[in-house]
Order: sequence, then C-alpha cells, then structure tokens
Amino acid sequence: MSTLFEAAGLSDDTSRPLADRLRPTKLAEVVGQDHLLAGDGPVGRMTSGGRIVSLVLWGPPGTGKTTIARLLAEHTGLEFVQLSAVFSGVADLRKVFDTAKSRRAEGFGTLLFVDEIHRFNRSQQDAFLPVVEDGTIVLIGATTENPSFELNAALLSRCQVLVLNRLDDTALDTLLKRAEEVENRQLPLDDDARRTLRAMADGDGRYVLNLAEELFQLPQSGNLDTQGLVATIQKRAPLYDKSQEGHYNLISALHKSLRGSDADAALYWLARMLVGGEEPLYITRRLVRFAVEDIGLADPNALVQALAAKEAYEFIGSPEGELALAHAVIYLATAPKSNAAYRALREANKEARETGSLMPPKHILNAPTGLMRDLGYGDGYQYDHDAEDGFSGQDYFPEEMSRRAFYRPEERGFERDIRKRLEYWQKLREARKASAEE
Repeated sequence: MSTLFEAAGLSDDTSRPLADRLRPTKLAEVVGQDHLLAGDGPVGRMTSGGRIVSLVLWGPPGTGKTTIARLLAEHTGLEFVQLSAVFSGVADLRKVFDTAKSRRAEGFGTLLFVDEIHRFNRSQQDAFLPVVEDGTIVLIGATTENPSFELNAALLSRCQVLVLNRLDDTALDTLLKRAEEVENRQLPLDDDARRTLRAMADGDGRYVLNLAEELFQLPQSGNLDTQGLVATIQKRAPLYDKSQEGHYNLISALHKSLRGSDADAALYWLARMLVGGEEPLYITRRLVRFAVEDIGLADPNALVQALAAKEAYEFIGSPEGELALAHAVIYLATAPKSNAAYRALREANKEARETGSLMPPKHILNAPTGLMRDLGYGDGYQYDHDAEDGFSGQDYFPEEMSRRAFYRPEERGFERDIRKRLEYWQKLREARKASAEE
C-alpha cells in the first residue's frame, strides 16, 4: 500500500526540513568544531578511547550541540535520551533515571542529553548529582549561557565544559554546498548575495540551512543580488539577550575599546548594542562611569559630554538621540586617559578603614563654644587667603598620621597642569617647613 508521499511522487525524506536531512551521521561531518572533534581534541580523545564523561556543551545556537551528543551516543553504544529543560520537570527526570537504572542492571548505559540545561533551577540541577556520580547516566547538557553563572558548582565539578564556536564563513559555506548537493542545484544567488546570506546567519548553521531552504522554494527566475535577497528574506535580529551574558560581553567590549582609545571599535560595539535592542540609558550610565573612572581629570569635560549625551537622548529620543551617544563615544575614546583619581580614592578608602577613628587636627576644627576653645580647637589655624601665594602649607591629616600621597596625576591632558600645581605646592610646603625649623 503506497503512502501519501509516494502517491504524490515524493519520498518521506523530502518532507523533513533541510537542516534535519543534512544532520551529520558521523562526527567527522560536523563543521566548525575541529578544536573539539579532531583526534587531539577532547571529544576526539574520548571517542578513540571508547569512553566518554559527562559534558556541558556551551555555544551559540546552531553550532552542533545536539548533533554531537547524538553521535557520541551512537559511537559508544549508549541509549540516547533527550529532554528539554524548557518542557521538563523533576518528575520527567525521575522517570529517565529509573529507566536508566533498569537499563544499567541489564548491562546497558544511557546518555541523557538535556537541551537548555541552564533553564533548570538549582534544586532540579541537584537531582543529576547522584546519577552522574554513580554512572547511572552520562549527562550531556547543552547551553547557550555561561555555565559558570547558570549551573551549580557541584554539577559543574562532575562535568567537563566544552566551548563550541559560532560557525565561521568557511563552515557556513560548507553547509550551503551540502544543501546544493542534496537539492541538486545551486542557490539562486550571486556571489555578493551569497556572502550576505552567510552574514545574515550570524554563525548559526541551522539558520543558514533554513534560509537556504526558503530560497530553494522560490520560482526559478535567475539569481538574486543582495538587495533582492534582503527583500525576499526577513533579516535576522542579532543574537543578543539583554539579561544574559551577551549583554555583559558587549558592554565590556565597549568599555575596553574606549579605554584603548579605539573610537572605531567603540562605535562598532555601541552599534551592536543598539541594533540588538539594548536600553540606551544603560549605555549612557556606562559612558558616565567611564568618564569618571578612566578619564577623570585628564579631561574634566569628558563627564560633561557623557551627561550631555544622556540629556540629549532623553530629550529627542531615538533614532536621532543615538547620534548623541555616538558623539560621546567618540569624545571619550579620543580623550586623554587617567585613572589617577580612581586609584587615589581606592587608596584613601583603604587608609580610612585602617585609621577610621583618628580625629582631625585641632587647628582645623571650629570652636563654637568656650569649652572647645579652651581645649585648643582652632588654635594655630592659618587662613590660606592671608598667606603668601594663597597657600599656608599647613598639615590637614590627623596628628597621629603622616602625610599620604593618594592622588598622583598622570603626565597627560589637564592632569599635567594639576601635577605642576601639586609639585609647586609641595615645594612651598617643604620650604616653609625648613624655614620653621631654623
């Protein structure tokens, strides 16, 4: 009896998505992860030894995490069981564990693959510990989030974390060529459009194959250029989760590019965050922080520019307000850098914690009562405006504490002028001290 597919002149295979039809059948066919799968890589060493340990596969979507887990099970003869942390709970885990224990009693092993394992809460993650520990299951968890943030330390200590790379241009093109072989025809794209297609996939192999499948379904009427491709296929939003690691990675990249005085790189990371949907005021808060932490008094106007960008964005909104952020980024990137004030406050904080009960010297204390005057409050205070050069040179540290030099300005930007003033006042201070000792 023929099936509906056969009656239509189709095979069952053609009903499957292209990405599924092209799923590798052996580890050597997985692209873009040679650092793991080659003979000297961690997975290569495991397969050659015939024994695998529990793993956490950490990488972007569409990089082969599920495929690698399935092929490892086949290679080692383990029963492959797959769960998604999005749809499963403790009851589902118990069923899998009970079945795995029964299977183990019969001399067979189980590889449990858990997709999005970071979605399990802490107590759910703890449920894995005894069955991983005693070898009831080999656990392979897949996650797109940093395991050190999302997984229990106890579970991580029982697993080896392997990092999968986003697929590079060569790997994506390999997948497209395989798709063309299966379909027995070329993608309807010129060379520039083909490069754009790979860029749209943003390192996701599954996504590039889904795009290719959509293109194969178009009427055959010549090749598309880049403009035609973009008009035909919905452009993918960049991979960016404002509440997860990508958020922190990109703001760190922006901050360090500013610190490195690389205006072009800083503009790129700013654009990545804006295109990804980041809250602009979050970015402005970081710009203000950068101005006070990494530029400081080397250019006092840096803080003014950062705050002005915040005010401008709040006043005119998007998209015009984003130009104000760009202005601030360029200004901060090209400004002279100094963390002297940051270091000074850190050292002063340390000293204050260690000497926090010391009183100010009496000569700089006010004496609003007779008793305080009798105790010597205010005695010997020198009014700086009456002193030569407007500088008395008195010591304002506690009497039990020697002078400290917390603030050491850099020989850059406006701090160069501040440094000259401090050196001049120190010379006056030393001269007046020497004069008083004569």
